Amino acid sequence: MSGYAKQRASDRIAALTRQGLDLVTLWREATEALRPAVQYYDAPCWYTLDPASLLVTSHFNEGMPELPPEWLAQEYYEDDVNQLVDVARSARGISTLHEATGGDPASSPRWHQNMMYGGDQELIASLRTKSGDVWGALGLYREQGQPLFDDDDLAFIRAMAPVLAAGARNSLLLGEAIDPEGADAPGLIVVTDNWEIESATPGVERWLAELPDGDLAAGRLPSAVLAVAGRALRTATYPDAGEVAVSRVMSRSGGWVVLHGTSLVSSSSRRVAVIVEPAHPSRIAPLLMAAYGLTDREQEVTRLVLQGNSTTDIAERLFVSANTVQQHLKSVFDKTGVRSRRDLVGKIFFAHYEPRVRDNEHRAADGQPLRGGPVKA
Repeated sequence: MSGYAKQRASDRIAALTRQGLDLVTLWREATEALRPAVQYYDAPCWYTLDPASLLVTSHFNEGMPELPPEWLAQEYYEDDVNQLVDVARSARGISTLHEATGGDPASSPRWHQNMMYGGDQELIASLRTKSGDVWGALGLYREQGQPLFDDDDLAFIRAMAPVLAAGARNSLLLGEAIDPEGADAPGLIVVTDNWEIESATPGVERWLAELPDGDLAAGRLPSAVLAVAGRALRTATYPDAGEVAVSRVMSRSGGWVVLHGTSLVSSSSRRVAVIVEPAHPSRIAPLLMAAYGLTDREQEVTRLVLQGNSTTDIAERLFVSANTVQQHLKSVFDKTGVRSRRDLVGKIFFAHYEPRVRDNEHRAADGQPLRGGPVKA
């Protein structure tokens, strides 16, 4: 495709991520924006991933409302190439099945599975923000007889990946604030370019009350909110590749609160959404403790295994010996009732993430916001 078509698609996708869209609408609109720039078969497969574990939390494809169970089984129980977690943790962040198999895609079980649905070629891209957090993945396919995905296609998708990642993060956070799940769900406040409060979700007051120097009763927002809102509003005039303003602030009670700001661009006004949430390490850690009684170190080892790290990788990350890692793994296997890393990944996914995938499929069909992270224990 021409460079002009790719530039128009790039501008369109960047604009979409600044409109405060729900995730399904963002994926639908991005699908249409991609079409003139990169040839693909049928429809893209959009995924959200839990940044802490790199496991799938949702899937969206216009022609496939439910992710086939055999695809999930292949992804999490079979050894193969071009799997989401491997692409997500790779330095390049993008891979084609043709490349991954050295030009022999028929040697891959996933190629045979893709062929059942009419897809011959496969391109997987990690949706990773500039800060390095993976929030999703994109799968594109081509049928038999079509040209291979070329360097221009890969370069374009790589350039758009951080923009799409930031958009996915924004949409998930906005959805969780609008339709909260649990007491620790984020709060949302929408501020105009005149620094007036346009709207707020129920319960956001308790998060804002935790921030220094604010007085909602007097109509005065905390300075941390104003700072994040100011940075986000500037992106409406000087777009920063879809990135949002983020700030980590110590609360009055001594904990940490994270603020995310994203501009909401419309034809008539400039506004900003500020999302306020507690700074917790991840939702996978308390789940592993509650479900299996894993120690802090065992939780960390498990999280790194879910991300596809080897024993050597884990030892280097945790500054311990490979033998110590193996001892922790043996304890994790005993507590979770598995015998291998692959079984551990499969058990965690199907016990705690597959239910989230299925719930999100129903939520997408009903027009409800999608949710990230595992289902709570």
